[in-house]
Amino acid sequence: MIDNGLLVQMLLGALLGLSVYLPLAAGQLSLATPAFYAVGGTLAALLSTRWSALGATADGGFPVPSLLLEMALGGLLAGLLALLVGRLVLRLQGIYLAIATIALVEIVRVAILNLPFTGGAVGIFAIPQPFATAAGYLLPALALLAVAGWLCQRLERMPLGRAMAAIRDDELAARCMGIDTTQVKLSAFVLSAVLAGSTGALAAHFLNTWNARQGSFDASITTLAFVILGGSRTWLGPVVGGLLLTALPELLRPVGDVRLVLFGLVILLGPVLAPQGLITPALLERLGGWGLRSAADRKTEGAQP
Repeated sequence: MIDNGLLVQMLLGALLGLSVYLPLAAGQLSLATPAFYAVGGTLAALLSTRWSALGATADGGFPVPSLLLEMALGGLLAGLLALLVGRLVLRLQGIYLAIATIALVEIVRVAILNLPFTGGAVGIFAIPQPFATAAGYLLPALALLAVAGWLCQRLERMPLGRAMAAIRDDELAARCMGIDTTQVKLSAFVLSAVLAGSTGALAAHFLNTWNARQGSFDASITTLAFVILGGSRTWLGPVVGGLLLTALPELLRPVGDVRLVLFGLVILLGPVLAPQGLITPALLERLGGWGLRSAADRKTEGAQP
């Protein structure tokens, strides 16, 4: 049975899957999403517990406008970090970029772990709650996912999105066509960070506690699995992958410890049985598209006589 708490976790997983998808849409294998997620969550935890101006009450309540402000600030801080770091790491490609972004995840994790005001290994507890039950978090999580999905869909029709697709297909050819590949990749990286930072701010309140373990190497692999299983050729793929892989461990809980084996088998066999992921442009075409076909497909159709 899927309760409201699990539904919120599934939506958060879908958001993190989209965060991984954005750099991949520009041909960049970035695993930095948990770092930006941790930055946004840590900022929200600190502001809500130590800055009384946001309106936290003595009984643990918290104004919804203050939550939205924290989500905006979390996304902004994560975006600024991505802007600074991206100019360096995005010079790398392939596995070297993946290693560099994993290093960023570890740097952020260790920094949060050792800063004197983040609670160390214990973390920050008693984060005030803007909603009385988990069901209250469904609306902001759904709204953020809807906005992120709409932006990803719009991106396919915009010059930035077409440039990202060109870089993903052939970066050298894109550069020869006059595309500023460095700026395009940096834009995708920053957008990914903003989404992850905003998601982290929302997750901090939902979880009621926050520590350095929220942004770890394990989280990097998990979020990458969302995209691999769901598919990386359309934004719906990471959403579906995030929803399924977040729910699966909880749905398999009745079988005990065997659930971990079954979960591992799903991750292992998924790419074997569906190399392009569960959601592909071809599948959307067979389903009628729903207006969600990739920009590349529409361009190909427009070029046909």
